Amino acid sequence: MAKLYFYYASMNAGKSSTLLQAAFNYGERDMRVSLWTAALDNRPGFGAISSRIGLSSDAHRFDAKTDIERAVLVDHEAERIACVLVDEAQFLTRDQVWQLARLADEGDIPVLCYGLRTDFQGELFPGSAALLGIADALVELKAVCHCGRKATMNLRVDESGAAVGEGAQTEIGGNDRYVALCRRHFSKALGRTT
Repeated sequence: MAKLYFYYASMNAGKSSTLLQAAFNYGERDMRVSLWTAALDNRPGFGAISSRIGLSSDAHRFDAKTDIERAVLVDHEAERIACVLVDEAQFLTRDQVWQLARLADEGDIPVLCYGLRTDFQGELFPGSAALLGIADALVELKAVCHCGRKATMNLRVDESGAAVGEGAQTEIGGNDRYVALCRRHFSKALGRTT
């Protein structure tokens, strides 16, 4: 029986590279996968799933209106899909997470989602909250804080590297805008007490 998996972590934990490795493994066995990523990131050079270590692959793009379930099933009817892999899963809607669950439950297609658990204020993203609630398996990938502890938080920084504590939940950026920290250093950077 196929399952819905949620691989979650802070920034810089290797989520995209792990996803791309899984896609590669399926491809080596001549098994077709369906790759998805959020359409939010419209920076030049970000038209695909890309990892910081240089791996990349083309992917379908989803936004809040995309019916991922329907798109995958249409493609699956044309040629069998062995697995669905979703990057930036925190940007899924609750309905899309249920669509992915149905692909696993009724379509018998394994679905592997990769994304952030929390935003720069320590709040759950809607897609992450839904995945944490209904996924069959939760897998935490590890990143490391500058102190050597496990990094679980995503600190947003401005152009000068100063911590940002307010703003929209979503602001696209990489190492120039976010730093993975342990909870202690995240709280300290924002002037919070733990």
